[in-house]
Parts: sequence; structure tokens; C-alpha cells
Amino acid sequence: MKKAFAILAATAAIAALPPAAPAGAGRLTWGECSGKELPAPTECASLDVPVNWAEPGGQKIRLDLARLPATEPARRIGSVLGVPGGPGNSGITDLEYAAKNLKELGRRFDLVFYRPRNNLWFTTMPAICKKPGITLEDPRSRKRFDAQAAAMTKAFRACQKADTTGLFAHLDSMSMARDMEAIRAELGEERLSFLAHSYGGVASIAYARLFPQRIRALYVDGVINQAAGFNDQTLRVSAVFEEKFEEFVTWCANTPACALHGEDAGAVWRALVRTADRKPIPAFSPEFGKGEMTGWMLRQLAFPALPGQNHAAWLAFAESVDKARRGDGSGFGAWVLSIQVWAWPGVLAMSCGDGRGFTDYDELRAYRRAAEKTMPNLGSVRFDGPGCTGWPLNVANPPRPLPPRDLPPLLGVGSTYGDVVTTRTFTQMIPGSVTVTYEGPGHVLWMMGKKCPIRHATAYLTDLKLPAPDTTCPAE
Repeated sequence: MKKAFAILAATAAIAALPPAAPAGAGRLTWGECSGKELPAPTECASLDVPVNWAEPGGQKIRLDLARLPATEPARRIGSVLGVPGGPGNSGITDLEYAAKNLKELGRRFDLVFYRPRNNLWFTTMPAICKKPGITLEDPRSRKRFDAQAAAMTKAFRACQKADTTGLFAHLDSMSMARDMEAIRAELGEERLSFLAHSYGGVASIAYARLFPQRIRALYVDGVINQAAGFNDQTLRVSAVFEEKFEEFVTWCANTPACALHGEDAGAVWRALVRTADRKPIPAFSPEFGKGEMTGWMLRQLAFPALPGQNHAAWLAFAESVDKARRGDGSGFGAWVLSIQVWAWPGVLAMSCGDGRGFTDYDELRAYRRAAEKTMPNLGSVRFDGPGCTGWPLNVANPPRPLPPRDLPPLLGVGSTYGDVVTTRTFTQMIPGSVTVTYEGPGHVLWMMGKKCPIRHATAYLTDLKLPAPDTTCPAE
């Protein structure tokens, strides 16, 4: 009864809103999009916001925006703001890539995408911020943990000292949310609808925390629930990959083309991981050059990073395992060596302020025990955790429960690749919300052009109609 009342109350509140402002009623100056490969008739504008929202009169940064005006202006409802992921991606790039997938939604909405502050930072950060502060590892003692934290603190301080923008200290999602609110105000909209994906879910939670009354509708696609904490979310996703790995083992046993056919593929993998932890395997990546892979790195990325998680990918994975146990790690280099990005202080600065990392060695050890107990093949300390342990500033946006006050029911969608698990924990925070399961692999399904999820997103954002709670979309 309470749940039904919450849905009715939220619907009534939305229905009572005044009509949306007409296109162009805000204070932004829209013009030609020079130097950008955006579909016509996209318009561009810019907005200056404070680097530090606690000092509105201080140093400013400029956010670039792009808008595809509603193609049926007489029936225009308002604006949809795209919230990009990453962290560090540009929404304008998202629009360039996938505007064609939003044609139906764009009939009655202005589609507004922007370049967030963390993308501005990522594309302009000083060179020293791209220098790894440590060689990432799973520290097996308090002494090793403390040494890693000290090394990262030193790297963070050097990065911050080289930063002339002031952004280093203000890349948290609470600052992102205030930027989003500034965009809403300049658009002249009483309430906004949002299209958030991946790490954009963290900024969406922050916005919902600060400005719940400004949300008309919120669609989330493949997001994580930062309110529950990164440890919780990573364990959930890792459990899905553990199940997929067991499927791979069974498939390999029944598939003569599998390079590990005739052996216990799971046992071969576990032996490889143990060997690599004792003696790292040489590998090469075109982007990161030569390196070495430990068993910890392999557990983190070798299988979970498989594109598509289909049988073709499993064939390649088995061949790479077979080569790696003979000392040739080339099959995994492109995926596994990318882990060093998570030791760049400039990259970590985009999420340490949101509570990524481990507060102390006891928390890390407890996480490791939980992961290894439930995931014997892939469980370990998560790869994005050790770096933030040396974060020298206050955590501006720590994980904590999100009060559902004043929030309308949300719509989420996620693939069985793992996204649906974390997306559902996000939507379950808000009474009456629904998560649609896409029965296949994929991340950020609207950008992939998946028709069923896009159809549900369009119906929800346009008419505020939610599908049934158990709705699924077949793989396309």
C-alpha cells in the first residue's frame, strides 16, 4: 500500500508542474558547432561555472554544450540532459557517436549533452598526473599497504601542485551535480529529464541527493550504485563473471575447438594464476609497451575484459591461456597492461572524491576474503582499489544511503553481462522504480543501438510510463 501511494504521489507531483519552457527560453546563447562532427541541426553553447562551488566568485571553467532541438517543437515536452560516464568521457562525443539512436526521443525533447569537468581535466591534465604513482598490486601485508598508500599520496601531491586549473581537488560527483543544476537553470527548465549511463550514475545519485525536486524523470543505463559503495558493487559484478567463467569451463569441455579441450580448463587457469603470482609473465601492449602480468592482474581483467562474452571470445581466451602458460602473455597484453592507468593520480582524482578505494588495510583484507571465498577463479582485491588509498584530500562525496524523498520512480536497464545487477541496486533505492533486463552482453545499451531498451527509455522519458517490474529485452 505504501509503495502504491509513493507512486501515485510522485505522479501527481509531476502532473502538477507548470508547462515546460519553450525551446530557447533559457539564458544560453546557442550557435554553430565549429570543429565538431555533430548531426545537423545541432547547436552549441558554453557555460562558465566555478571550479569550487563553495567559492562561486572564484576561478571558473567553461563547459561546452551541444543541443539537438526537438523535431516536433509544437509538441515539445522539455530537455533531456545526457550524463556521460567514464569517469572522464564527453557527452558531446556520445552525441556524435549515437545521436541516430535517439531520433524518436528527440521528437519531443531537446537533447542536450555536455563536456563535464572531469573530461576537461582528463584531456588537459599535466603530464606528471599521467605518471603511475605505484606498480599496482594486491598488498598482502599492512606494511605493503602502507607503502603503496604513501607512494600514491606523494604522486597525488605532485599532480595537484602541477595543476593550474584547481580542478584536481574538485572532480567529485557533488561538484558534477552542481554543474548539472547550473545547466538546468540556464536551459530555463523547471525540471529536467536525464539520460545517465555508466559512471554517470554516480553524478546522478549526487544530483538526486542535492536537487531531488528538479528531476522530472531519470533513465539509467548500465550504472553503478555508488551509494552502496564500490566494494559492494564490484563484488556483485565479479560474482556474475564467476558464473560466466564456469559456463566457459563447461563449454570448453564440450568444444573440441577450444585450445584447452580435453583438460580441466578451470584447473589450467588457476595454475596459470598461481604461477604468474610467483613469476610474472612478459606481455606487450601497443598502447602501454612492454610489461609483466601477475596472477592478480589476470584475475582482474583477463576474463572480465572479454568483449562480448560470446563463444568467439572464449575461443580467443582459451588460446591466450594456452600461450600464457608457455610464457607468452601477448594474448592478454592489451587488456591486462591497461591496469596501470589506475595508478595515474590524474585518473584516480576523478573518483577518489566519490569514495573509491579502501579506507585501511583491514577493509582491504576483509574484501579480499569475501571475494576469494565466493569467487575461486576471479576473486581478489579489485584493480581500482589500491590507488585511492593514498588520497590526500577529504572524500567530498562518500557512499551513503540516498533518501528517496521527492524523487519520481526511475527506469533502469542493464545487460546480463553484470550491468543489470548494479543498475537494479540503484533503482531499488527509489520506490516504484523498474529495471529492465537485457538478456545478452553489452554496456550502455542506448549507445549500442539496442532497440528494445531504447523503446522503453523513450516511452518512459516521454510519457512517464514504466514497464512491468519483470520486463526483459531479448538479445539483439
